[in-house]
Amino acid sequence: LIMNNKTDRNLLEGQMIEMIWTITPALTLFFIATPSLRLLYLMDEINSPMMTTKTVGHQWYWTYEYSDFKMEFDSYMSNQEENNNLRLLDVDNRMVLPSNTFIRMIVTSTDVIHSWTLPSTGIKMDGTPGRLNQASLM
Repeated sequence: LIMNNKTDRNLLEGQMIEMIWTITPALTLFFIATPSLRLLYLMDEINSPMMTTKTVGHQWYWTYEYSDFKMEFDSYMSNQEENNNLRLLDVDNRMVLPSNTFIRMIVTSTDVIHSWTLPSTGIKMDGTPGRLNQASLM
């Protein structure tokens, strides 16, 4: 291939085309990412929730706090020997939320990473020590 006389040696030094091939995709990605990131943060923000609930995960239980009502209670897993309970899903004190209202749910933890979930609605959030994770419910 090197000894061939039909080789175009000018193709080896195409700096202008290489710059165009590099800058054009970079600009395209920038113009796609800018509105996407803006919308990502706007979707997660609730301007005026009707109610705020803070959930703190402990080693064997959850603490729920209704911030608007200054009420706090602990929720432990129900005993497995009791009848009519769903195994590992039922608790002694259930958190009650109103329907058709915007609710800000804040989840955190005190010791290790905990996973707070509402299986029937498909909502799952991780509670991490030292970090507040936020979700909106309706």
